[in-house]
Amino acid sequence: MAKVIDITDKLNFEEAPSIRIKGVDIEINNKAVDMLKIAPTLKKGKMDAADIYTLYQTLFSEEAQKKIEALNLNMEDFSTAVVQATYVLGDIAEGETLTPAMT
Repeated sequence: MAKVIDITDKLNFEEAPSIRIKGVDIEINNKAVDMLKIAPTLKKGKMDAADIYTLYQTLFSEEAQKKIEALNLNMEDFSTAVVQATYVLGDIAEGETLTPAMT
């Protein structure tokens, strides 16, 4: 039988990052598979409204989305919140500035 090394104690299953908007804490999905799905969008740099919405759906659970929607953010603030959530997850874009293109 091959040697098995249990690395469970080196992993963090309990914590997910959050952002706070107007005193409301909103958890961000940081599952690796989902991050790999959105990485190409993040690498593009500028994003359109469809990209922002895709990120929103991927980064936030239904519960978190309800919290965000209850804040009644305008489009600019909504886009900022989504993009800032990607920064919380780490510098995926390796220093590139992500700016939503709302044209």
